[in-house]
Amino acid sequence: MVSTMTGMLGHLGTPGVRHDPIVSTPERLCPMCKRVQRLSGEERCAIHVKAATLAAHHKEFDTKQISGSSPPGVFVGRFGYPKVYVGPMVPPVSGDTEILDTPEWWMGKGFDEIVDFRYSLLRGYSRANVFDAHKGGRLIETLQEVAMMTKPVDTELVLTRPPLKILDLREDSQPFGPIAPLDSFQAGNSSVDDRIEKAFYDGDLVADDAVLQLYRDGILVTRIQRAFSLGMFGENKRRKLVPTRWSITAVDSNLSLRLMARVRQHPLIDKYRVYKYTYLDNTYVGILTPESWRFEWIEAWFEPELLATSFPDVNIATDVENSNYVSPDGHRPVMLGDSEGFRDRKTYAKPGGCYYSARLAVSEYLDATRRQAGAIMLREIHPGYIMPVGVWNVRESLRALFKTKYEQFDTMDAAMNYLSTIFEIPKRGWIENSALLQKAYFQRKINEFN
Repeated sequence: MVSTMTGMLGHLGTPGVRHDPIVSTPERLCPMCKRVQRLSGEERCAIHVKAATLAAHHKEFDTKQISGSSPPGVFVGRFGYPKVYVGPMVPPVSGDTEILDTPEWWMGKGFDEIVDFRYSLLRGYSRANVFDAHKGGRLIETLQEVAMMTKPVDTELVLTRPPLKILDLREDSQPFGPIAPLDSFQAGNSSVDDRIEKAFYDGDLVADDAVLQLYRDGILVTRIQRAFSLGMFGENKRRKLVPTRWSITAVDSNLSLRLMARVRQHPLIDKYRVYKYTYLDNTYVGILTPESWRFEWIEAWFEPELLATSFPDVNIATDVENSNYVSPDGHRPVMLGDSEGFRDRKTYAKPGGCYYSARLAVSEYLDATRRQAGAIMLREIHPGYIMPVGVWNVRESLRALFKTKYEQFDTMDAAMNYLSTIFEIPKRGWIENSALLQKAYFQRKINEFN
């Protein structure tokens, strides 16, 4: 498979286009955002958290010259493609800043800490053509060097104006730090990861093979995605910059495809397994079934308007299902999901990046345990999830889920009855919106008839 856009992104298909927004009618309104007061006993929402964090960092960014240790962090924008904004992410402090752009280390952190990590990083930007990945240029080459660093690297940014410190009044938007156009960017020396460097200088190694090798070598997925976005892998003349959001999905998707091929060769589990995990008012349940590989991911959003921002490519009119369930506090969740059978899917999954992050976590676990199973992964997003934080949340939450002790059952009915003790939505609501659950119950009836 060829590198970057035509190869690693091509198999994902084309996302849909969002049309009408989803709205809800909360009973109690927040005085700032005019929406529901979600956090029990606390008069605060996502806007409160963002505003407080932005105020705390306000003076640190009132300058046109920023010096600090990049985690290392870089970003590639997607607007204006193929001419995109690209640049470093740098905090106004020096030292060990690696956690600021390493989501694998964020598990267990609350919204305040996650927002603080995001708002601590200035994004200096400059316009670049995606083909500059192989053509070179001082900025791109410096960013690629930074992406190879194993530890934070001292950097200095000179900006054309003081950074914009934007308070996004959309409560359902992800938090991001100040931004400003770059005048110049310099990076110091730090240790280079020999494994990434080797893949970077191998102009004959196709991108998906490079990604897989780095993953097997134990490189964090976030670091692989970062280098991939800068067009550092693949055949030299085919290398391109890849917008950060696309690179995350491309790496998750391709790694899971390679792992799935191995999973299909493993022996089946012998009973139904149910796993559970809760984080940031998200409840996850994973059902592994004793059958050949198949996969499904379904999300139930108790605050429907958050879904519209978390999945900007979703076609609300056709892809989202309204639940018949109404929670005690008056929320009617909406459900979004997609599935695939034994063979690889050929179209882009409706839930977008979360689907592929979930598929990576599942295939990773099954391959590590040398087992094959069907996987039905379910997620309830409750009102306490006050803002989307990124698809890393799904990947890392499911990785944590598979580290917990599972419950084991002889039948799907028993597994679903246990699920009903975990989720707020009754099992019928999940069955009505799950292709794989419907298939399991339909097949059971056929077997009983025979």
